Amino acid sequence: MVSSGHSVPARNGEHGVSVISASSHQRIVHIPNILPHERVFPIQIGTELFKLSGASLSSDAPSYFSQYFLCQLKQASDAGQDPSTAIRTLYIDRDPVTFKDISLHLQGYHVRPRDATHLVRLFADAQFYSLPKLMSQLYEEPIHITIGSTPFRIPREIFSLSGPGNTPNFFTLGFAIFFSNSEDLFPGLDKEGLIRPPSIIAPNVPNRSAEVFQELLHMLRGYPVKIRDERHRQELLKDCRYFNFKGLEQRLIPHEKGFNQVRGREEIVLGLRDIMKSGISVANEPVEGDPLAGWVNYARPYADDKAMELVLEIGEEATRLHIGPGGKGVRAEFFTDIKAKMAKLFEVIATKLNYTLLNEDLVRVILDPEASITLDGQPWTAGESDQTAHPLLPAHETTKNTPGTTILSASSSSGGPSTAETPDSINPSTKPSPSQQQNHQQSSSPDENPNPRKRRRLDSSPPYGVTSVPTSSPLGGEQWIVKTGQWRLRIQSSPNPNPAKASVVECCLVAVKLDALSSERRRNERRGFLGG
Repeated sequence: MVSSGHSVPARNGEHGVSVISASSHQRIVHIPNILPHERVFPIQIGTELFKLSGASLSSDAPSYFSQYFLCQLKQASDAGQDPSTAIRTLYIDRDPVTFKDISLHLQGYHVRPRDATHLVRLFADAQFYSLPKLMSQLYEEPIHITIGSTPFRIPREIFSLSGPGNTPNFFTLGFAIFFSNSEDLFPGLDKEGLIRPPSIIAPNVPNRSAEVFQELLHMLRGYPVKIRDERHRQELLKDCRYFNFKGLEQRLIPHEKGFNQVRGREEIVLGLRDIMKSGISVANEPVEGDPLAGWVNYARPYADDKAMELVLEIGEEATRLHIGPGGKGVRAEFFTDIKAKMAKLFEVIATKLNYTLLNEDLVRVILDPEASITLDGQPWTAGESDQTAHPLLPAHETTKNTPGTTILSASSSSGGPSTAETPDSINPSTKPSPSQQQNHQQSSSPDENPNPRKRRRLDSSPPYGVTSVPTSSPLGGEQWIVKTGQWRLRIQSSPNPNPAKASVVECCLVAVKLDALSSERRRNERRGFLGG
């Protein structure tokens, strides 16, 4: 027995029992005296007759039942009739199976919805019968919904406990709108003379995968999910965006974080399509002669608590490098929708800087000697003593290092044009005589050329009706097609600022890792066959 004003202590760890005070217990079991507790009232639901005591009907009142029988008792009292014979049976044309659960609730049992259909029927009838306690209880119940053909029971607190960015979502904005107001399930509907409530379809999302949603729920509960392959990742991301799990989406996008010991800072590698405006920032690192110098940083919204140096990955063969003579004056040009995305990215950076950003179609590129560059499937290096590293980098090319960046520059002060060979040209200073050319052609064939990049072009004319893309750069050198590139984004003062706009800065792409092609032939060599 529980003594008045005291509480019943639970044993340590016994079944997770919590302490309930006697006063709270009295509030729970207290039934208002609305109808005579000892009297039985008949209610026929559909084809079944239910007889409930006044105590049961008063436990969740005022309701449709309590109001009806109170009116009957008042009429009998005014007419001087015996209430036992004057009370008529209340008939309601509703589902008796659903009312069985409602009668259990009125008798003091906790009723838990079994699935989405059961929840909708209970809630609709609780609203129709005006049962305030049952409506409040169902409002706190987990969300029941069918994904694909599989029913799910989703705790409401899972979204708030899973971290920021996962609410509001599809369930709190879409499905849960039916249960957002426990007092008015059918807004705008006149209940006067209403015979029955309108039908409600059970929440169902037939066009999504139950297996994928199960994995998303697993992650929302805090468990890791192994990404099997890129297709699996895209399936998870697709449904994250559908259900508006923004925090979960940021954890799933392809990325790589780590501490770069050489540079002494943390960095994050992200694809261009996964960059969000809110995650971009600029870390100012002024150097001598350039107080505006800095690097673009990034922090994934809802996922990262601090910004890291951004290494931007751009693929899809949407980048073309224009290389000037001698490897100087490298510029990048973008194509497809990547061009618009890069322009938008530069706009965001300019907004963060609060400076005017130099706007050019060709973006300045810095080929850092520490960058890993693969050209036509072979490593490409820019060594000071290596004269054969690349035809665009002859012996007189050196590297000039400044704090925070590395750029290519020529040690020669002549400023003359480069004498480097290209695959389709011969150095003018070493051009052989006509007799030497004839002897060379007789003794060598194109297939015997040890350097395939210098093979003789047999036919420089494209087929009839085909427009050839120029292989020479507008800068006077050659062009590279970058299949996939990783870049750091460096902010620096414009080398040729407009005097009227002294605060103009530019965003340069500093190469980190490139996979590039020098010609259409090299691109074709990398092709694969369908189904191969």
